[in-house]
Amino acid sequence: MAPPAALSQDAFAGALRGLAKYYWDRHPFHVRLHEGGCGPDEIRSWVANRWYYQRCLAQKNAAIISRCPLPEVRRMWLPRVRFYDGAHEEEGGLAEWLVLADAVGLSREEVLDERHVLRGVRFAVDGYLHFCQTRPWTEGLAAALTELFSPELMSRRLDAWRRHYDWIKPDGLTYFETRIAVARGESADTLGLVLTHCQSAEQQQAALAALRFKCDVLGAMLDAIDYATTGG
Repeated sequence: MAPPAALSQDAFAGALRGLAKYYWDRHPFHVRLHEGGCGPDEIRSWVANRWYYQRCLAQKNAAIISRCPLPEVRRMWLPRVRFYDGAHEEEGGLAEWLVLADAVGLSREEVLDERHVLRGVRFAVDGYLHFCQTRPWTEGLAAALTELFSPELMSRRLDAWRRHYDWIKPDGLTYFETRIAVARGESADTLGLVLTHCQSAEQQQAALAALRFKCDVLGAMLDAIDYATTGG
């Protein structure tokens, strides 16, 4: 039997985009969050648990490029590490997430010591980081393609939080205001890299599996948060 043929770039891009149905925007927790159905404690749990994911992102981006032999790709990817860590103390995406935490009523100390991080969230995020540390760099890139779906979700979140949760301090929304435009640009770059460097059928299938895995990581995080905040 002949091995499966590789997809054309257009068909491969369509297959990657088709995994949007597994993204976490349709999770019951996100639906409730955007409809104004979450109380303060639920939002605080989401912010505190998402911190653990946010904290992993600079590490996973560094892990991807540490496995990549191509300097042109490493140069393109390196700003993603700095986005979260910042060029200086109190700058970058992690610093902006701590501002969000303050805006919803969480102290810096309780976020940084991760007392609220659920074991299901910790397990999912640790699994994602391990994936990027051990799998081929092209699969790490593909897993990051949830960026294709995130700008629209963040835009809806901004609108929903402003409409339904006026108790959240407005300056806490800076992370999302900044990240939406960045994610749009990064998603185009990432898709281009994946299409360029995943050309065999085997590489393409591995990339699709990696993106599906990342969607499952995000869904597992929300499963844990939803269960913990609603009592199952």
